Amino acid sequence: MLSMGVGLFPTEPTAAMCSYVRLCEDLGYDNVWFGDSQNIWRESSTVMGAAAVGTERIVFGTGVTNAVTRHPSLLASTWATLAEFTGGRVALGIGTGDSSLRTMGLKPLKLAELERSIEDLRALLRGEKVAEPTSGAEYHLNYLSGPVDVPIYIAASAPKILEMSGRIADGVIVLVGTAPHFIEAALQTIERGAARSGRTLDDLHIVLWTPTAIGDDSTEARDLVRAHVSRVAIRPLPAKVDPVLEKAINRIREQYNYYEHMNPEAAHADLVPDELVDLFALAGTETECAQRLKEIESLGVDQVSIVPFVRPGQSREGTIRTFADIVRGRLA
Repeated sequence: MLSMGVGLFPTEPTAAMCSYVRLCEDLGYDNVWFGDSQNIWRESSTVMGAAAVGTERIVFGTGVTNAVTRHPSLLASTWATLAEFTGGRVALGIGTGDSSLRTMGLKPLKLAELERSIEDLRALLRGEKVAEPTSGAEYHLNYLSGPVDVPIYIAASAPKILEMSGRIADGVIVLVGTAPHFIEAALQTIERGAARSGRTLDDLHIVLWTPTAIGDDSTEARDLVRAHVSRVAIRPLPAKVDPVLEKAINRIREQYNYYEHMNPEAAHADLVPDELVDLFALAGTETECAQRLKEIESLGVDQVSIVPFVRPGQSREGTIRTFADIVRGRLA
């Protein structure tokens, strides 16, 4: 059965973010994934800790963190603590680094560096010592009484990181849009990586991450997700894009402002044509979104995690409720 997740960028006060989490748990969502970008949003682990109070079932994750602004020692300690506090309801989403690095002029990790960071993180969570690559000093978490189980999800869109995710991750946050041919290409690439470590897709939890706006006005819904679509579209993808759309993507790439990352009012959002929105988002009326969701479900992903977009000052509650209604209506 298709499970539900929601991605929440901490753009509102912590109390509001906590309310969204309680709503998601009440509506049957399985995961909530918090964006982690310290210069543009509130601090994710603080928000997750606050939001976990009073919850019983929902799983907390990052969508996503990195191992540069958060050293593996800090990541391990943060997630060991969250796992302890939530009774193991955690899922660490990690990537090479995006706006959290680029807003400071830093470069994302290379894949080998990300893999090394994940190896160190897992070793630390097992209670082992690891060597810091710069200083050579060994360190460990001295307060652990035993291994801590923290599933690690890699956020991926480009072929090489999709394949690496299949090889080493517990789950994959797939960032390739909602068009079936992109999703199919991503799954095939993940499967190749999984085979290299003697696994299949069934051994991984596949989360499709999609910007989402649902309403009576399809045009407005498309407008709301254009900023997020712009970031998805400029990533390397596992399948080719039409040459005409590639020109539009190049224009977006040239003008993308990381301090306006995922901001619906960002100037670069105006460069996104409807054709790209239809490839990379779940946006439109309830009927239109239900039809696209039906197509996605048939492809074999385990979870669709929506990132709800609304007008400035509007609550994300309506989109969260409507998506749950769509899923319940289809799967009842």
